[in-house]
Amino acid sequence: MLDSAAASRSDQNRALALSTIAFTACFAVWTIFSIIGLAIKEDLGLNDTQFGLLVATPILTGSISRLFLGVLTERWGGRRVFAAQMILCALATWALTLVDSYLMFLLTALGVGLAGGSFIIGVAYVSRWYDSAHQGTALGIFGAGNVGAAVTKFVAPLVMVAWGWEGVAQTWATGLALMGLAFLLFAKDEPEFVERRRMGARAPAFVAQFAPLKDLQVWRFSLYYFLVFGAFVALALWMPHYLISVYGVSVQTAGMAAASFSLAASIFRAYGGYLADRYGARPVMYWTFGCSLFFLFVLSYPPTDYVIHGKDGPIAFSIAMGLGPFVVILFALGFFMSLGKAAVFKLIPDHYPEHVGSVGGLVGMIGGLGGFVLPVAFGVLLDLTGIQTSCFALLFGLVAIALVWMHLSIRAMERAFHKDMLDRLPAFPELPAIQDPVRNAAHRRLRGA
Repeated sequence: MLDSAAASRSDQNRALALSTIAFTACFAVWTIFSIIGLAIKEDLGLNDTQFGLLVATPILTGSISRLFLGVLTERWGGRRVFAAQMILCALATWALTLVDSYLMFLLTALGVGLAGGSFIIGVAYVSRWYDSAHQGTALGIFGAGNVGAAVTKFVAPLVMVAWGWEGVAQTWATGLALMGLAFLLFAKDEPEFVERRRMGARAPAFVAQFAPLKDLQVWRFSLYYFLVFGAFVALALWMPHYLISVYGVSVQTAGMAAASFSLAASIFRAYGGYLADRYGARPVMYWTFGCSLFFLFVLSYPPTDYVIHGKDGPIAFSIAMGLGPFVVILFALGFFMSLGKAAVFKLIPDHYPEHVGSVGGLVGMIGGLGGFVLPVAFGVLLDLTGIQTSCFALLFGLVAIALVWMHLSIRAMERAFHKDMLDRLPAFPELPAIQDPVRNAAHRRLRGA
């Protein structure tokens, strides 16, 4: 049977390059409402709740669609599914310029949201071209297509000034449709799909594809991605509001600072894949969660005034973070999130090589839902506590839970793997001077009873 080893280097590079460009285009379309939504809100006279729902609708549908798009990719091949998805999203994006009511905008946004499902199509497609030793790097390069969000933030305002928000939608739709046609014409079917079609083998049954979802480990991976990807999307949406509220900067300055976070959380994903290939995904995840925990603790500490009663009278001082240090720490947080995103999708083909589409689809869906759920949670916490940094406190708690769960799970797996060796250890291996083989053997028999 053909596998990734049978693919030539040129075919691998072609698949990776086309997939990365396509994912960048899709991500740019997926986040288009972050720019054109402001003009649509003004045109329709929407309140903040209506505007929030309009912006969140593509995030929601893009997340949910990842589950079934991953399965379809395994059944029909990445080239066909990717091309069809891009063309359908392009039509939905163009249709935005043809509707004039809030309800129709929401319905059209559902189609635009399919662009977010492109991630799992690309993961299932790209992973079939590379062996396990190179999948992390390849998927990391592909995942850097997240930079499409920064492309929209930088370029779309210029287009909107020149041609209005309709011009942005039409330009993005045209570009995505052309990318879909190019992918259909120039991309090749993955080796495994070609071999399966040549042999006349049937595609995996839906029940078999979803079987791994019963494994608790899959849901643990989903929590990881909820934090490294979902939190990335949520913070990218929340940071302009946060920066304006806390530091009183202009919209332009807030946008640039938020874009720097988006860049850090995207362009280093390829490096994260390289590290996962070289050192393993687990060490990368430990570094990701450990450093994120530190950065989130610093960011979650609110401006505070202290009064110490000294021997010569009260000593008053304040602790607060300036804009410069905040942006630097936020950039560092984005860097480690980028590494974590690559590491999670290195774990999936390693543990579930035959179910990358279904497992990756669920993990991607849960991660994407984080981008929908977390901004709402940020707003609720801010209303309840009145503390601007409560959003980082929430993420600190979630990352702490994920780190503890990951560590305990890994230790449990290590104990299960080395059970026989551990059983041969004496009762107190750290005290060799008091060891008695006869007494230790009796102790093990009693313990076994």
